[in-house]
Amino acid sequence: MQILVIDIGGTNVKIKGPEQDEVRKMPSGPTLSAEQMVHGVLELVKDWSFEVVTIGYPGPVAKNRILKEPVNLGHGWLDFNFATALGKPVRLINDAAMQALGSYEGGRMLFLGLGTGLGSAMIIDKVIAPMEIGHLPYKKKQSFEDYVGTAGLQRRGKKKWQKTVEDVVHRLRDAFIADYVVLGGGNAKKLTNLPEGARLGNNANAFIGGVRLWHDYPDW
Repeated sequence: MQILVIDIGGTNVKIKGPEQDEVRKMPSGPTLSAEQMVHGVLELVKDWSFEVVTIGYPGPVAKNRILKEPVNLGHGWLDFNFATALGKPVRLINDAAMQALGSYEGGRMLFLGLGTGLGSAMIIDKVIAPMEIGHLPYKKKQSFEDYVGTAGLQRRGKKKWQKTVEDVVHRLRDAFIADYVVLGGGNAKKLTNLPEGARLGNNANAFIGGVRLWHDYPDW
């Protein structure tokens, strides 16, 4: 099966094709609509062949449907028909859950994506549970995302941000009784030290997750 994987982030949309080492990119940002994304992707992959598509979306997804418009992108995502627009069968999954699936090594794994916001997912004995922890209250009437997302890093500086990440990982690991925590997202590599019980993920794992979704979860 030839699988095209699209990973939609707050800064870039990254695309990897079947049997391709190359990752192609296009800018995303606060004005990007679903239609613009599809148009840009089709232009970038016009020389690739693929049969099906996985889309990692930065927001809640259930039963292969987007539930809310994205926080850090433009509008027009809710109820958009990606299969029709791309001309191929499409599976939608939360972007953090897709990277989590690519990082999973068994047991109870908590994934935290340190990027523009805070992506989160848990996999328990191969069952994927996308979550929206980032928008829950953390401190001073602000959310986890406000503290450990890019805005928190820029506002508070790297040293305070690092300590907050350690605190958040400790709290959430204990709350969800996770065997281990994987830290992914673009800002994870900025950590000087990894919190206890955590290991560094790799953004490339998102593409592995996008492929696994078709091979390992036939009823998704």
